[in-house]
Amino acid sequence: MSESVYKVIELVGTSPTSWEDAARNAVETAGQSLKNLRIAEVGKLDMRVEDGKVTAYRARVNLSFKYTSE
Repeated sequence: MSESVYKVIELVGTSPTSWEDAARNAVETAGQSLKNLRIAEVGKLDMRVEDGKVTAYRARVNLSFKYTSE
């Protein structure tokens, strides 16, 4: 196995429907500008509440991608 370096960033994705969609939105949005995505780890889930009702789901995601000097 060759040596590699990976960078880890933290993202917060949101969705009006679910935590799964919130996490997916974070990863897929990052994938539009980052290359070589490797691992996504959901670290924390929360919800936005307004007038006693859940209005949004939020997922905090640690995302790693392979670092290259190119």
